[in-house]
Amino acid sequence: MHVDEAIRSRKSVRRFLPTPVPAAVVSHILEVAARAPSGNNVQPWRVYVLAGEARDRLCADIVKAAQEDPDRYQPEYAYYPTSWFEPYLDRRRRCGFGLYATMGIARDDQAARERQMLRNYSFFDAPVGLLVTLDRRLNTGSFMDVGMFIQNVMVAARAQGLQPQLVLASGADELHRAVAAARQRWPKGGVVAYAFGFGTAIRPVWQKIANRSAFRRSASRSATGSPDTRPSRPVRSSNANASGTASSATKSSEKVVPIA
Repeated sequence: MHVDEAIRSRKSVRRFLPTPVPAAVVSHILEVAARAPSGNNVQPWRVYVLAGEARDRLCADIVKAAQEDPDRYQPEYAYYPTSWFEPYLDRRRRCGFGLYATMGIARDDQAARERQMLRNYSFFDAPVGLLVTLDRRLNTGSFMDVGMFIQNVMVAARAQGLQPQLVLASGADELHRAVAAARQRWPKGGVVAYAFGFGTAIRPVWQKIANRSAFRRSASRSATGSPDTRPSRPVRSSNANASGTASSATKSSEKVVPIA
């Protein structure tokens, strides 16, 4: 699959088939994704892979915690603004209204919306779950580094014919216990940056295709103030540094922790 097709064909999936994903495929996806750039090659991400009984136990624990004490389990960092404004408010509303309409959930059916929200904590039935963490002592740049790594994971998963789906990350106590049960040490200062699952999507009812703002609306302009319409040049398939010489920074192989 060409990288363009992998990016364009990624969709938000709300239900997956139980088809297992071979461990070799998961390892390949993460190995490819680890080529993501990061400031000074610090590679701030750490990945916990969940599948089988370990995944099922964690999902059940987090769903139970979210139902019994929802106020306790809040995100460890602010993802969204405290006050929405345009054009982001309109985009958010259109996405939410379209998603719930696709699933047949009425706007005033709060109970159904809450049930659907809880499905985040079961990775929407995806057979593989990933917890991507970073040390909270790091700063904003590391969040961007982790974002590039996650995008690589998503593109690499599509190249394998799978669909990735980001989910809500919460329930820190349950996550800590899951890692401890696997006899793995939770990273000092660790915070769950993202969690997502991937697998074979159920088509077509449970997929949502959100509109994208035309890129040219926010494209950079030339010094004259007019749009820069120079033809793009093909990107060389190499790791060239600023001086034009090839470089390949060493990537760590100790960033992935299986929980099985």
